[in-house]
Amino acid sequence: MTLHYAVRAILDGVERDIVNTFTHRPATLQVGAGQLAPALEAKLTGLSEGDRIDFTFPPGAAYGEHNPELVQTVPRAMFAANAEPDIDYVAGDVIELNATRGRAGGVIRQMSAAFVTVDFNHPLAGVAVRFSAQVIGVL
Repeated sequence: MTLHYAVRAILDGVERDIVNTFTHRPATLQVGAGQLAPALEAKLTGLSEGDRIDFTFPPGAAYGEHNPELVQTVPRAMFAANAEPDIDYVAGDVIELNATRGRAGGVIRQMSAAFVTVDFNHPLAGVAVRFSAQVIGVL
């Protein structure tokens, strides 16, 4: 499917673009291949060329609820042993760390000389999301 789409986070009543192809080239996605969150892909299922949608998901419905158990504080030495070397990380950085089953992505929430707190939730977990799309073509 070729389409223009936008994913917007709604925080305190204000929408912020996360992805917006309406002002750029359209995207080509294979619906069902996991290229978008399942809740967003479900809204695309069955659409035809020329169709438009605009849907607002309540908090947690698009990317799941924020799980506090996925916020981990680890010793700085453990963080350094599992992060990319020679990078000066700061709070807010999106990172990938070595994990038991491969690599895990997260956002650094806090750093101190002794500890690093990483949030492994999807950045839009627990957030209201507006999803808009216009189908250009269906392959």
